[in-house]
Amino acid sequence: MRPERSAAAGPGGLRPRLLLLLPVQAALMAGVGLMVTGPLARRWPVAAEDGVNRGLAAHRTGPLTAFTEWLSLLAGTQSIVALTLLAVAALTAFSRGRRLREAVFLGGAVAAQSAVFLLVTVVVERSRPHVPHLDAAPPTSSFPSGHVGASVALFGGLAVLVALRPPGARRWVRYALVSALLLVPLAVAFSRLYRGMHHPSDVVGGLLNGACTLLVVAHALLLPWPKHRRPPADPGACAVAESRLPSARTARTPARHAGGTARRAVVVRHPHGCGAELAERVRGVLRRHGYADQAWTETSAEDAAGGLAGRIAGEGPALVVVCGGDGTVRACADVLAGTGIPLAVVPCGTGNLLARNLRMPADPAAALEAGLSGETARIDVGRLGGGDGTGSARFTVMAGAGFDAALVGGTSARAKQRLGWAAYVLSAVRHLRDPRMRLSMRLDGGPARERRARMVVIGNVGTLQGGLPLLPGARPDSGRLEVALLDPRGVRGWLAAAAHLAARMLPGRAAGGTRGEYGRVAGGALEYFSAVRVDIRFARPQARELDGDVIGSGTRLTAEVEPGALRIWLPPRTAGDADAPSGPPTRSAAAGPDPRTHDFHRG
Repeated sequence: MRPERSAAAGPGGLRPRLLLLLPVQAALMAGVGLMVTGPLARRWPVAAEDGVNRGLAAHRTGPLTAFTEWLSLLAGTQSIVALTLLAVAALTAFSRGRRLREAVFLGGAVAAQSAVFLLVTVVVERSRPHVPHLDAAPPTSSFPSGHVGASVALFGGLAVLVALRPPGARRWVRYALVSALLLVPLAVAFSRLYRGMHHPSDVVGGLLNGACTLLVVAHALLLPWPKHRRPPADPGACAVAESRLPSARTARTPARHAGGTARRAVVVRHPHGCGAELAERVRGVLRRHGYADQAWTETSAEDAAGGLAGRIAGEGPALVVVCGGDGTVRACADVLAGTGIPLAVVPCGTGNLLARNLRMPADPAAALEAGLSGETARIDVGRLGGGDGTGSARFTVMAGAGFDAALVGGTSARAKQRLGWAAYVLSAVRHLRDPRMRLSMRLDGGPARERRARMVVIGNVGTLQGGLPLLPGARPDSGRLEVALLDPRGVRGWLAAAAHLAARMLPGRAAGGTRGEYGRVAGGALEYFSAVRVDIRFARPQARELDGDVIGSGTRLTAEVEPGALRIWLPPRTAGDADAPSGPPTRSAAAGPDPRTHDFHRG
């Protein structure tokens, strides 16, 4: 058996991919703030917060006022920055081995907390308590408390570093120091309430923001990560799984051309995603792999496939290369499905979800190099059933309606260009309070299932940015489509759904390898289904999207899988896959790779 590597692991045990949870944290914090200032504003306990502030203001004393003033100065922006720089400098001065990482952890935690705090205050607008303020009120929103969050990040971070020190003879000293450091944020929280600067929920939000930031940054940069191993393979289970995938679904194809004749490649280029420098790198990779005869075409708003259908009919290329994001790949896959012409992806869009799920390198040119150095496999595509304005388009990633489509439609091209996929997070925050949908769903022609949901997603693959497993049972070669209904009720529901998805990112809980979570999970906030054909009808017109492109509102979303319709170049298996189970002995090696044990299924 071999160790199972964490997909987030980097050099020296670093897992920087976990830092992608910070935008998710910002979105969740903003959602909590919008609930506190919206539906919960007149409900207990939020409605009772003013009484707490008035009670503290009525019992102010001279000594306590002086003490809280000192705490406010200690947790102020200038003091936090100065103390953080001092601590980082001290740790860097002893920068051998672990202490340099500790310095990065502490400085990163304080900076990350501040970034999340600023993003949340942009979305949530909450006024200060209606009592006399003992401090000058900064222009930011009262939710969450910046003083409290910063003190948790700094003093809590120092407590983590002290707690991780090797045990010495005087353990009580370490315990006392950790306790003292952890008491500072609690004292700062009290001081902000006492001085009339924040409501109780604001300081609770600050404590949560600082604590969550410490947890994410510590696991990404500092804490050791347990190694997990795969359980022994069950030969019987492998044989059953193999029998579900006919050998004709995959075809081994050598990447390099044996003869001297140049083969023809059609390259579809998105002009914004693929600049001149990247285009030249792509030309070089293609020439090295025997594709000296290249025909380039650009996409446009009118033709997302860049006239690919006409190119195929007139030139009969041996390869089609798509330089763009999921929308461009989808448009080209719609043309190529069923033709047998192989597709190579150069992921240079905002999300690049298909490339991420197929475990392609993040660098666009490196992804093409890896793909053409590997072999081809056939993967499924989904096809919309037409009607209600959807046409008969295909998709390779996901189709969705409701919250999913609203956040896609609410993200401007300028925001995506500046912020990348984080722009979707900011858009999502604005739609957290969108009304629920009433829908009726039929799976494979079965009985209608009446549901309410905020979002419905039909997926061919299941992992979102940052490795977030929205559809844990999705496989691009399963011959089925996976369906997820998201229906969180209030703040608790959103937190339950987020915790369930985040937990699947931990080692030993990878998104792949399980299809047993059908039905309701996370307290009913998520519900999973699987089918070959999915027919969903909405009581009212809903926003809809296809692989990140808005297709307009409508009352119907119907999709059916086309098994093995798209032939695509995939990176070669690594040496670690040589001992992976490959099915029963009767399988012919010439049949090519089994996509379920290929690179995009590992981990």
